[in-house]
Order: sequence, then structure tokens, then C-alpha cells
Amino acid sequence: MSKLIKTDKEYAAWIKTLSNRFKQSQIKASVRVNSEMLLFYWNLGADMDSKKADSKYGSGFFKNLSLDLGDALPEIRAFSIRNLQNILKWYRFYKKDFSITKQAVSLSSENTKQVVSQSQGKISFDDFLSIPWGHHVYILQKCNSTDKALFFVQQTLKHCWSRSVLLNFLDTNLYEREGKAITNFSATLPSVTSDLAQEITKDPYNFDFVGLTEPYREKELKDALIKNIEKFLLEMGNGFAYMGREFRMEVDHDEFFADMLFYNTKIHSYVIVEVKTTVFETSFLGQLSGYVSFANHILKGKGDNPTIGLLVCKNKNDIVARYALEGYTQPLGISEYELSKVFPENFKSSLPSIEDIENELKENK
Repeated sequence: MSKLIKTDKEYAAWIKTLSNRFKQSQIKASVRVNSEMLLFYWNLGADMDSKKADSKYGSGFFKNLSLDLGDALPEIRAFSIRNLQNILKWYRFYKKDFSITKQAVSLSSENTKQVVSQSQGKISFDDFLSIPWGHHVYILQKCNSTDKALFFVQQTLKHCWSRSVLLNFLDTNLYEREGKAITNFSATLPSVTSDLAQEITKDPYNFDFVGLTEPYREKELKDALIKNIEKFLLEMGNGFAYMGREFRMEVDHDEFFADMLFYNTKIHSYVIVEVKTTVFETSFLGQLSGYVSFANHILKGKGDNPTIGLLVCKNKNDIVARYALEGYTQPLGISEYELSKVFPENFKSSLPSIEDIENELKENK
């Protein structure tokens, strides 16, 4: 480090600006390289598909293509048999969802501007090519429809998911659960806010990460959720900030405690989450509605939208839940949670210990 950068603040600030600008250029360059590579993959898949190469050249086609491209481009390691098979599968999977007047040659050409998703109507071909190839492979392996696949492409773009985060959500049926809570948002919130609020809900919520044994009490579940707060926030979705548990609100000297308080930066609203380990009861909504009203008076600021209440219970009758919500003017939602990995309390005791296994192996010898 030079003496100048230590003594001249203006110079130091300029160096910092140059550093940030270079890092941004690196990121853009890496995205560009990834997109050009995926465009090459798309065109390679289109070539293989149009030639029906996998049937035309026999069962050894992928092996031969891998060897020959490896010889022609020895510095490139992208032409393994498995990767070539994935490229063809990827192209065939999506080709009906993108319309191309001419085969795209470069991302700088006008051709790519004509490529749009027909089924989703929300994603350009440039955006489609901008997520890493490894993400595409995971999505291809886990999704049986392009609607579902493009949903995960969009979510990856929107939230900048790493491959491990994407894989986590692919394994939790996010597509089937996203925005599925039973709510009265359309009747209690402005249309734009209600749509965004609906998007941040899920039904059911997946609490597998808590690792509880059966039977468990409500307090144990809430304790486990807070203990695993990072995973809980990941399950809640993008934009949720945790504000506290058993959040105290005082109304005219009376105290009330909401199970969990969050703030969502996407919809600029406080969100109160009440967790019940029983079947939905209509009385739960009265309690939650009261908490929402209190929060609007005590917490809500000038730039905040109305507070939202979310009830998460073990089970619910959907028709009963819908009818019950009609009686409330506060924006409320009802979801279930699932604990598919809950084991009976005596489950571990029924398994052999390490010592038992070792002794058994010794006896067999």
C-alpha cells in the first residue's frame, strides 16, 4: 500500500471506485462468457436434434462426438458423453417454449431479441441463458414440465440462488407450494400489494429441518424453528427479516405476545406468524386479527403497507378456512406445515448401536 493512499482521502476514494468498477466488470464478463457458452450449447443441441444424430449415427454417437470434439478442441473440457446427452435433452425439453426465427449466432445479434418464452411470457432468451449450466442441469433432472422448470429459472435469476440453494428448493416442491396459502388478501389489500403478498406465502411450509420426534409440543416446535432461524428464513422466502419471538405489544397497559414477528422488504409490511400444532380452529383467526390490528397501531410506519397475519397450523379444512376468512377485514392467510421427517420417540432405540454392529461383524468373522 502506498503512502499516498494513506494520506490523500480523495485519492483513496478514487482507488476504491476503480476497484469496485473492475469487480463489476469481472462479474459482467463472467456472465457474458457463461451466456455465450450456453448459446453454443443451445445451437449444438439444435444441430443434433435437426440431424436426429443420436439415431442417425448409431448407439455410439455420443462417444464418437465426445472423442472428435475433444480432438478438435483439446483445451475445452465440456464435451463428455454425459454433458453432450444433457445438451440434447436440454434443447429438446425447451425448444417448444422458445420461438426462434433464425438460429441465434451471437448474443450481440438481433436474433436473440426475437426469442421469448411462449408458455411463461416473463423470461427472455438472454435471461434464460444467464444462469450457470450446472443450475440448468439440476432443473432438467428435477422438473417434468417446462412451466415448472422456467419457474425455477426465474426464481434463480430473481434471488441469485447458488446451486445448493436451488437444489434445496427443487427437493421441497416449492413450485407446487408457492403462493398457495388460503388468504383474503384480494379483498383486504390493494391489487398490486395483494398479488405480491400472495406470492410470499406457501402451503404447506416444510419444517423438516427442525428434527423433532413424535410426539412434540407447540413450544418445542417454536423453539426448534428459532434454533434453526437461518433455515426457517430460507423456507419463508426472499425478503423476510426476523424481528423477534413472543413479540410484546402493549395496548392500554395490557400485554400481548405474537409468536413471531417478521418484516418483509418486498411488500414493505410487518408479518405476524402464529404457529399452531393442532387442526385449524376459527378462534385462531380472532387472536391473529387482533395482533395484526395492534401492530398497525404500534409498529406500522409511514412507508409501510398494512400488517399481514399468517396462521400456520398442522392441518386445515380448506372450505372452512375460506369461509372463516370472509368475516375479517385484516389481511390474513392460513397455511399448513409438514414434518415428513418426524420419527416416533422410540425409533432410535429400535436401531442397533455402533457397538452392536461391530460385535455382529466380529461374530460373523
